[in-house]
Amino acid sequence: MTANFLVQAAVFLAAAAIAAPLAKKLNISSVLGYLAAGVLIGPYGLGFVYSVYQVESILHIAEYGVALLLFLIGLELRPKRLWTMRQSIFGLGAGQVAVCALCLTPLATLFGISWDKAVFVALALSLSSTAFVLQVLEEKGELTTRHGRAAFSILLFQDLAAIPLIAMIPLWGAGAPGSGLSLVDAAFAIGAILAVVVVGRYLLSRLYKLVALTGVREALTASALLTVVGVALLMEAVGLSAALGAFLAGALLADSPYRHQIEADIAPFEGLLLGLFFTAIGMALNLNLLADQTLVILAGVAGLVAVKAGVIFVLGRMRGLDTPAARRLAMAVSQGGEFAFVLFSTALGANVIERDLAELLSVIVTLSMLSTPLLLAADGLIARKGAAATDAHDDMPEEMGHVVIAGFGRFGQITARVLGARGIPFIALDNSPEQVDLVARFGSRAYFGDASRLHILEAAQTRKARAFVLAIDDVEASVRTAEIVRRHFPDVPVFARARNRLHAHRLMDLGVKHIRRETFLSALDLTREVLGGLGFSNTEVTRMTDAFQKHDEQRLFEDYADYTDQQKLQVKARKYQEELVDLFKQDAAGLSPDAPEDGKG
Repeated sequence: MTANFLVQAAVFLAAAAIAAPLAKKLNISSVLGYLAAGVLIGPYGLGFVYSVYQVESILHIAEYGVALLLFLIGLELRPKRLWTMRQSIFGLGAGQVAVCALCLTPLATLFGISWDKAVFVALALSLSSTAFVLQVLEEKGELTTRHGRAAFSILLFQDLAAIPLIAMIPLWGAGAPGSGLSLVDAAFAIGAILAVVVVGRYLLSRLYKLVALTGVREALTASALLTVVGVALLMEAVGLSAALGAFLAGALLADSPYRHQIEADIAPFEGLLLGLFFTAIGMALNLNLLADQTLVILAGVAGLVAVKAGVIFVLGRMRGLDTPAARRLAMAVSQGGEFAFVLFSTALGANVIERDLAELLSVIVTLSMLSTPLLLAADGLIARKGAAATDAHDDMPEEMGHVVIAGFGRFGQITARVLGARGIPFIALDNSPEQVDLVARFGSRAYFGDASRLHILEAAQTRKARAFVLAIDDVEASVRTAEIVRRHFPDVPVFARARNRLHAHRLMDLGVKHIRRETFLSALDLTREVLGGLGFSNTEVTRMTDAFQKHDEQRLFEDYADYTDQQKLQVKARKYQEELVDLFKQDAAGLSPDAPEDGKG
């Protein structure tokens, strides 16, 4: 038993270690790699996992990977932000489920089932794969784009919708009384949700604080995992989705000071379990059924994907997404999902559908999931070949003689306020929709767009600008933007914010001449206050800080020649510190550093 367990563990670890890197090497989604690995090692492939029962057991364990994923998503989504998304969740999400179910019901009748049961199948197929879509969008860095936020809203509503669907299964069935949620069960479910909210809001942060005070790192990791597993068990005990409970727990911890530590501790487990989940989905793919009913299955996959993609594209356009973003959203959320497997399994036990139909529909859902990375890759090719870009951005006014501000956070807004007060026109860009919405509520105008992309800069009329203010917080995005501006708009002067000395040196590599380190001057101002508080006169304070500023800026340019050589920089740092000490000694003695020591001449 132990040896067999270790062999299977070795097989899964080998699949995880090989599938994802190989998929990345082939420039495809790691999810696709995991699915292929599952098909290979499963009962219909090489048979390392030799029974369907084993696959179902593994899938049940691996579903905690979905719970961990939603817990981490919840950590990033504060309750206030969730409230601001309510229209997207209950508008776009509810519309997607309702319209998709309406369109899929006639197609479901083609499988020889009655209209009432076809409605159930259509509702189950209208649910997409939360784990699959979020994983793929996260890999591609698209969760914060407009179509990424829309996808998240749809998926979150679907997770909520799965709960009443499970409860309503007996309405379609002829047997298995109690297979859904009764009124008593519903009361317990509501109580469980309230318990999660109360504990998460008032107790968890205090418990994490007590654990953190012990200084035992693994205890905090265990506490974080216990939170997810405990909430998942509670939700399952009352007939709800473990993933939904994990999301609620994460959202309630989003304001916790331990949020980043919890995220760092859980992320490796989430990655491994999600890999196991997708591997198990691949193992469950019935290749015998696929061979026997190839045309029926392929037609089912094509119909499901086409209907859902078409509906979601139209809804995306109605919600204000441009064509490339709406198309990207449609491609991302066009598959069936893991909740379909749960619904089909429960419906099978309640005599709503037969086993043959449940297996056939499960194969269709699995293959529809396999189609998503391929559709997204095809969409990427379409976007690159066409004039439109995949990344949404706001329409910007025609300007000339204006200033472009890239990054509208706390740094860029200061420049914008001064320019606005003086009547100088500017176009501010930020790649965070939340930030754009936030500043709009305070009367400022920024445009959504990624300034590190050429077509966004062209839309902002950068070529006609009098100046370009680079105030992006992320160092890599800042350097990419500077490189594009210097290459394509060399006549536009760039005024850049640098996060640190290395960032400043990398900007200097690109020919940027006007650079200000973001904390340098504010730190220098605070130093003036400190020296004044220590009793130094205003003259002495000014002389010392001005000397330090001149010395440090000189050092910044001297270090530039060797900034890639850490050893030389360390030697120089010690030398500069000695020079600074000597400089202040001379100043204290009343000597100018440029004057001869005898005071003559």
